[in-house]
Amino acid sequence: MTNSAIFDDLARASELVGDLIGGVAVDKWAWPTPCSEWSVRDVVNHLVGMNLVFVAMFEESPLPERGTDLLGVDPALAFRRTAAALQDAAARPGVLEQRQSTRLGTATGVDRLQWRIVDLLVHGWDLGQATGEVADMPDDLVVQALMVVRAQLPGQRRGGRFAEPQPIRDDALAIDRLAALTGRPVPWTA
Repeated sequence: MTNSAIFDDLARASELVGDLIGGVAVDKWAWPTPCSEWSVRDVVNHLVGMNLVFVAMFEESPLPERGTDLLGVDPALAFRRTAAALQDAAARPGVLEQRQSTRLGTATGVDRLQWRIVDLLVHGWDLGQATGEVADMPDDLVVQALMVVRAQLPGQRRGGRFAEPQPIRDDALAIDRLAALTGRPVPWTA
């Protein structure tokens, strides 16, 4: 994958998720999500936090403090700001080619961004399921994320938000297959 393509994909995924977050009604922030331990606000806080984690990795700066509310009074603005910061950090010369070792393993910046896109799409699906918002997730982006998960997740421990795969029809929507592959029951009900 070219650097240009990964930047475009990250921008598209971030914009799509930013629009979903921007559409969350005030009364839905405490609603449950397919991430059984997290409310809508918790999922968005995770997304903002992970943007900051990736910025810290790419800038080789301290990681953000875990367990804090990063959203303030405008969660959509917090997400958009951190998404822009991630894009800026990833655009630094050499960042995408550099191999970096973290507790998650050794990977290039491109590899890391592929997983960031997977996380954005999966949690975008979570937000859509929880709030009833319809997200138009581009099939090419989702199919690429499916390939990343199929190629890399079977050999990894499935901790955090990626549980064991759930059954799904082969002809289901690509985003539903991605959700099921990362442990979400499809269809999901609160």
